[in-house]
Amino acid sequence: MKDTTLQIEVAYAEPRRAIVKSFQLPPDSRVADAVRLAALDPDFSGVELENAALGIFGRAVSIDQPLKDGDRIEIYRPLAADPKLARRARVKQARKRSG
Repeated sequence: MKDTTLQIEVAYAEPRRAIVKSFQLPPDSRVADAVRLAALDPDFSGVELENAALGIFGRAVSIDQPLKDGDRIEIYRPLAADPKLARRARVKQARKRSG
């Protein structure tokens, strides 16, 4: 007999800590359902869940994405700096040191 629940994980990482929690959800659940469940967990308090970018195994998804058994939903933090601007600043600093 097939299991009637989906076993999923919700993950969030900061520079000094990571949270990975397992949850069971009913079939036909979506990413939004898992995020709502994670929001109730005290370990996720202080984590901006409402407007966070989300992914499943490194691929961006919307909150309406249906879940499959074994999915890991990743909650992404906003970038601290624009990657292009940060690279330009590093190059500029390196040129100052070498020239």
